[in-house]
Amino acid sequence: MSALKFENLNVWFGDGRDRVNAVRNASFEVQQGESFGLVGESGSGKSTIMRALTGLVPTWSGRMEVNGKPLGTKRDRAFYKTVQMVFQDPYASLHPRHSVDHVLSETLHLHGFRDIEKRIERLLEDVGLGPSFRFRYPHQLSGGQRQRVAIARALAPEPSILLLDEPTSALDVSVQAEILNLLTDLRDEHDLTFLMVSHDLAVVGHMCSRIAVMKDGEIVEVMSVEDMRALSPEHPYTQHLLKASLGYFRDEEEPGGEPLTGTA
Repeated sequence: MSALKFENLNVWFGDGRDRVNAVRNASFEVQQGESFGLVGESGSGKSTIMRALTGLVPTWSGRMEVNGKPLGTKRDRAFYKTVQMVFQDPYASLHPRHSVDHVLSETLHLHGFRDIEKRIERLLEDVGLGPSFRFRYPHQLSGGQRQRVAIARALAPEPSILLLDEPTSALDVSVQAEILNLLTDLRDEHDLTFLMVSHDLAVVGHMCSRIAVMKDGEIVEVMSVEDMRALSPEHPYTQHLLKASLGYFRDEEEPGGEPLTGTA
């Protein structure tokens, strides 16, 4: 059974002449225990799919399923015990006046857990932070440490599915690999399913087994990471992304006059 399933998903903002179709007829599945990547340029609709899934964008049509159960317009507590999200910016996702202890204990209380003390200690251990971090505030933490706290908060309800929205793009390069390796270890230890959004094909290649390539709100290709590494995509846009990520033809232009960049 699929952990996540999307069929003909359309997501839009606004109405009438002001309507913007952010995602159009997107269909793909993420198997249980899989790490699946959504890649594409900024504005292609990657993060919008995640936001529709979590209920942050209510204007959508089509079908979305979590563990075989179709989603409606509202998300209940059971959904958030199953699906949690790690956001891009660890500086913005933590309240500046809440300690690490407050962040984690509040989440655990909301989800009905009682043995709060032991769970906080275990969560901090899981993400590589010792007990000395428990009563620190965000301004006392580095970017990588903040993201570890954000990951601990996402793990607190014991979800089976984690949504990762560019989880390392706001971090220093030296810290990115540490967070990616932590996420890989956590997926193995907790039998998690990942849906990851990234513009960086190197990150996706490290983390994921399959990817969906998005352009202008549409999925143009679903492929395995092995095919990506073998440079054997079928769609011309995916070929351009791979060439850009490898640094080829940087002085040439894509159709439409936009220069290729070093990252997809």
